[in-house]
Amino acid sequence: MNINQIKYVLAVANSSSMREASTRLYISQPALSSSIHELEEELGILIFERTNKGISLTDEGREFISYAQKAVGQYEILEDRYLSKDSGKERFSVSTQHYNFSIKAFTDTIRSMEPKKYVFSIHETKTKEVLEDVQSLKSEIGIISFSSSNENVIKKLFKDYQLEFVPLMKRDTYIYVWKNHKFASRKTISLAELKEYPCVSFDQTNDGSFYLTEEAMADYDFDKMIKSDDRATTMEIIAELGGYSVGSGMLSGDDAILKGLVSIKLKEEDPLIIGYITRRGITLSAYGKKYVEELLKYKEL
Repeated sequence: MNINQIKYVLAVANSSSMREASTRLYISQPALSSSIHELEEELGILIFERTNKGISLTDEGREFISYAQKAVGQYEILEDRYLSKDSGKERFSVSTQHYNFSIKAFTDTIRSMEPKKYVFSIHETKTKEVLEDVQSLKSEIGIISFSSSNENVIKKLFKDYQLEFVPLMKRDTYIYVWKNHKFASRKTISLAELKEYPCVSFDQTNDGSFYLTEEAMADYDFDKMIKSDDRATTMEIIAELGGYSVGSGMLSGDDAILKGLVSIKLKEEDPLIIGYITRRGITLSAYGKKYVEELLKYKEL
């Protein structure tokens, strides 16, 4: 078994056909099929079920994929750090849910440290990816939140993934509407009053996404729901359809994309605990320590 064979399996699993995967991998379809067949024989399992209608993962194949994704992720981290043309540059990476303060702390860290040559990364992504990025050390630090709706599940994942969580703030529940919305001047509002408008929620799109939401009121039965995985798209939907999203009430005046939003305190209460995670037992780099120092400027707990 080699890393290319594992990458081939992942490519096929994420394609609609063997032909599509071979095109993406720039190898012939017979060579791809042969390589995967050799891997299956070596492992003694059938990864893909082959029929006249195409291919699909077997139960053993799905289990293999879960391990393969982690293995390839780790390999790519090593490859990027030690074999790429940028291997001599300073490196630092953060993964975060959608919070502006985490981005501000990131830019302030770079400005303060003044590195000469570097490759830094910030991944604004889904809850599960934040957890997995820090677990695999793709990112040194992650920014994450939970409410009473998913607190038990998230804390269990912290334990399972060997992560340490440091709380920074506890935020009441707000909704965001566009500045010309009929309710924009309100100080407080209830979800019942918003019944005719769509709630725009960040799409987690993975198993157990209900429990991995980064928003409060996750267990509320919204009559109208639109899921989006892009902030600009979310803002446009809110503006065009008179919709709203649920959040922590933190709006940065420096962020142009958020300048058209107004936050209103929600009468229903489901406070968010927001903080940062690190992999248990690791020693933070100089950039990691500085980033934590910047994060602690926002600490309220």
